[in-house]
Amino acid sequence: MALTTLTARVDPKDKADFDAFCSNVGLNTSTAINLFVKAVLRENRIPFEITPAPDPFFSESNIAYVKKSVRELRDGKGTAHELIEVDDE
Repeated sequence: MALTTLTARVDPKDKADFDAFCSNVGLNTSTAINLFVKAVLRENRIPFEITPAPDPFFSESNIAYVKKSVRELRDGKGTAHELIEVDDE
């Protein structure tokens, strides 16, 4: 069977880490990529879940800060302000 070359750009550290991983599990990089391609074609989808990076707004420290602020407002330790919209002109 004739083969063709697939070229992809990746971060140099990611490539080194991936090469090391493949070596540790007894594969070479080309074989690992071929396994991925075959799984995509067999399943007609990416063979794993793709999730977005976590939103830093919802970090534990930020949620704790928001809850603390809400408690303070409910305890009367805040000042209400009118919303002022400012044009960026």
